[in-house]
Amino acid sequence: MGNRSRSEHAARAGEFDAFVAGAAGRLLHVATLLTAETRARNPYAHALLTAALAHAYAVLDRGGDEDPYALTRDELALRFARTAWRHRAGRGGILGALTPGERLVLVLRLYEGVPEEQTAALLGLPEARVRAVCARAVARLRAAGASREAA
Repeated sequence: MGNRSRSEHAARAGEFDAFVAGAAGRLLHVATLLTAETRARNPYAHALLTAALAHAYAVLDRGGDEDPYALTRDELALRFARTAWRHRAGRGGILGALTPGERLVLVLRLYEGVPEEQTAALLGLPEARVRAVCARAVARLRAAGASREAA
């Protein structure tokens, strides 16, 4: 490796470190919502985020010009979708009453503000399905909230 390529690599690594320092908290919260764990105990969320960050670093180190936050968030969502069977039952998080698919769509659409068409493309679903899943998830959360208030 020549001096120029080493310095470019070091610069990219420094930029990625700065990105992680600024975005890791929010991305960990996204992972925690997806896994329906609590903030105090979220080992699956940590593992998902670590893998997603490693993937993003590898892609960006190859010279990718993508937005590192969007790249990491999308990788986090896809990794969660592939391992959702592990996260069927919530572990005490606020979204624990939802199915993994409902949590995934709800977090992307409402917490992250990803447009419906982009969410559908990322997950390989029709837009109508994303819309229906999101509406069902919101209705289930409202019903859960109403039953808690009544108790």
